[in-house]
Amino acid sequence: MRVLGAVLAGGQSSRFGSDKAEALLHGRPLLAHALEQLRRHVTSVVVVGRQTDLAPSAVDWPRPGEGPLGGIAGAFHYAESEGFKWVLSVPVDALSLPDDLLSALSPGPACLGEQPVIGLWPVSAAQILDELLAGDGRKSMFAFAEAIGARRVSVSSHPANINTVADLVQLEQRNGI
Repeated sequence: MRVLGAVLAGGQSSRFGSDKAEALLHGRPLLAHALEQLRRHVTSVVVVGRQTDLAPSAVDWPRPGEGPLGGIAGAFHYAESEGFKWVLSVPVDALSLPDDLLSALSPGPACLGEQPVIGLWPVSAAQILDELLAGDGRKSMFAFAEAIGARRVSVSSHPANINTVADLVQLEQRNGI
């Protein structure tokens, strides 16, 4: 199964207070860590929501500011143009991905119940997501997951979720990343 890995890196980092993707963990940007971990699970990677020299880039769809759904929609449009049938999405701040992430989410569609941005999505759901983003209804990861019948999966090892500088400092002090 050819899977495109998508690191969603276009967020505003409002709770973090500065550009989270560029924040350093052990001397390297979070974006570099996220790409390194995601590459273990997928055929190819793309960074959505920003330009970088670390990997190919895609834009949020239909425009910036749509949150993770706009990032996933951008990944879908990129994946369609590159011939991928599946997208494995992760936010730039979700580190310590489980070794069995792809198998835990297979068969897709599926997402982590605690962190639904981490999910295995069929590119064929692009139209449903585009309609959700264009509509006036609830625009959430759970609404999208529900609309396409995605399973909510639990994993034994939860990825880190860095929302504040304090979260980053705490992660820096732990081993394993």
